[in-house]
Amino acid sequence: MADAKAQKRQKFESVFPVLRDELLGYLKQEGMPDDAITWFQRNLDYNVTGGKLNRGMSVVDSVEILKGRKLTDDEYFKAALLGWGVEFLQAYYLVSDDMMDQSITRRGQPCWYRVEGVNLLAINDAYLLEGSIYYLLKKHFRSEPYYVYLLDVFHDTTFQTDIGQLIDLITAPEDNVDLSKFSLAKHQKIVIFKTAYYSFYLPVALAMYMCGIPHSSTNDPYELAQKILVPLGEYFQVQDDFLDFAAPPEVLGKVGTDIIDNKCSWCVNTALAIATPAQRKVLDENYGVKDKAAEARVKALYEEIGIRKRYAEYEEGAYERIIGLIETIPTEGADVGAGDVELKREVFKVFLDKIYKRQK
Repeated sequence: MADAKAQKRQKFESVFPVLRDELLGYLKQEGMPDDAITWFQRNLDYNVTGGKLNRGMSVVDSVEILKGRKLTDDEYFKAALLGWGVEFLQAYYLVSDDMMDQSITRRGQPCWYRVEGVNLLAINDAYLLEGSIYYLLKKHFRSEPYYVYLLDVFHDTTFQTDIGQLIDLITAPEDNVDLSKFSLAKHQKIVIFKTAYYSFYLPVALAMYMCGIPHSSTNDPYELAQKILVPLGEYFQVQDDFLDFAAPPEVLGKVGTDIIDNKCSWCVNTALAIATPAQRKVLDENYGVKDKAAEARVKALYEEIGIRKRYAEYEEGAYERIIGLIETIPTEGADVGAGDVELKREVFKVFLDKIYKRQK
């Protein structure tokens, strides 16, 4: 099983050098100086690869499920290219995000802007990563009938993510703790716009467009997909927030810092919603404080209000709700012409199964 997973990843990764060489080829063709080409290559290699690649690989998985068969080499390449498009978008956000948050490391190495000689050039490097998406889409999909939809969904989700980032940055600045700005409703807005659209809806929508699934004025499959994937993305982020507090670092693979970093997390918002005045005082005095003892006091308060039990209840409720939404997808074969591709429940079940009860 692990071996098949590694092979799948390797196959997906083998597409990246092809795309990188096409991008570098464009700079060469335009007669750009060697040092610019070398810089761009280092940006691509440093920032686009090295993550978990879940978002990108889910485009390929979704295309395979929707088509219900093994992909031809050309189909695989196109699906993987769209998947890498999501990874380029992710890289664009991480490079920018790390500067805004003044983060130190990312994926086990220094953040790009902290690499010697990079500094504020990282701003332009982020733009280059975003621009790369549209160069590759045009080169490979320009003649496809669904090309404009690919552009639309990349542009729309990018703007949605930018808006989510804005609400997050003004709600929870690291250096100015004000818990009166926090609420579960605001947390939900941030999560949906900042994470759910680009991490969950975008990969599946790209797969659907590539498979030729049409929009419809009644029961639009894209609206249906969004209705399922946005709550799924929300559940994923709540889980992420909970694991930041509850998972041991050796399991999580990193040390949780949400409390110290004043993050607008599900945990603190859940606590704020039910805190007594005395508990609220503990949160006001200790949340977002760069001090281990203050962090420990917040963690003790989380245990006191039974956050683990509340999370378990949330998780069961979210799972049931998402299963219910998935079951609104018509079962296969209903009103579909021969050769047509339709939305399948399995696309969403695969996502849910990967997330449900995960430990890291």
